[in-house]
Amino acid sequence: MSDFETDRRHAVSQVAAFFDDLLHVPDGPENRLIEAMRYTMMEGGKGFRPYLCYAAARLLNVDEARAIRAAAAVEAVHCYSLIHDDLPAMDDDDMRRGKASLHMAYDEATAILAGDALLTLAFEILSHEATHKESTKRLALVSALARAAGMQGMVGGQMIDLQSPELDLDSGGLTRLQKMKTGALISFAVEAGAILGGADDGERHALAGYAHDIGLAFQIADDVLDVDAASADLGKTAGKDAMDDKVTFASLLGTERARDQAGLLVEQAIAHLAIFGDSADSLRQAAEFVIRRHS
Repeated sequence: MSDFETDRRHAVSQVAAFFDDLLHVPDGPENRLIEAMRYTMMEGGKGFRPYLCYAAARLLNVDEARAIRAAAAVEAVHCYSLIHDDLPAMDDDDMRRGKASLHMAYDEATAILAGDALLTLAFEILSHEATHKESTKRLALVSALARAAGMQGMVGGQMIDLQSPELDLDSGGLTRLQKMKTGALISFAVEAGAILGGADDGERHALAGYAHDIGLAFQIADDVLDVDAASADLGKTAGKDAMDDKVTFASLLGTERARDQAGLLVEQAIAHLAIFGDSADSLRQAAEFVIRRHS
């Protein structure tokens, strides 16, 4: 097992343990909501976004407990987005992370509420003193996540994505869509580490460039996998983009050119990390993982 895989699994297990402690199932009727939240969290996921947060924070010598809290907030928002993305009113997918989507395992109303609860939980985690003793740092985290998750980020990107079959998007329009829908939360994951670690302007600029490039590379790789991989490997329904007549990087460029573009973006991302020297090797390996993964 590579150092990256060992490192990623450690971060994922720590985030999972954090949620296991946090999400106690109560005796009252609200227990169905907590059970639904637990059903969604971490199991079967790659943990890529929380790992980026963890690795960026560690690069800047952030205490691991604080890094895990920020990483958990990232994962809570990501899981909320997956729950809502799978709903019949959105992408209408019955499978996620190799098992039934939450609205299939429970029901649509419970899925909506579980997503809502996970989104708000992320802000509760970040605003707690345990995340950072300085209120200015906590406020910066909350503000940055609100931007990444909201109308100018993930939710705005989802709105464009829903309209994409009618929009006739070119490469510029598609890049903007994915920068919002996928890239914004990936960028926040890295930015959170920079905020916690008190990164200087040069370090923040380098990390922002890195995050931008791997965010786009991640989505391009996803588009190619949707064409080439089987549902069993993906953990979700393969070929869904084509069925929904969506413009993707794979359909716009072809799978080979799309792969090449993702590879170039990963090279650019790694180049941004030069100022950190060998201490950024975890983030370099994370960038390579983007185009090496099979799901």
